[in-house]
Amino acid sequence: MRVSEFWRAVAAEFGDSYGRTVTRDVVLGEFDRTAADALSAGADARDVWLALCRAMEVPVERRHGVGQLPRR
Repeated sequence: MRVSEFWRAVAAEFGDSYGRTVTRDVVLGEFDRTAADALSAGADARDVWLALCRAMEVPVERRHGVGQLPRR
């Protein structure tokens, strides 16, 4: 997952405004920092996305493939 796909996934799942708030305010236990801080520190975007999903109790069926552009 690319960082751009991460942000599309966040917007799709949480909405633009709330998604930005969640990534700045929710501390992910696996990283001991927020999603935004973890990405800034170089963490893998997919690992951050999955940690955020777990922290926010996103159903498993909505965790994979979100944020990817449709194939042409």
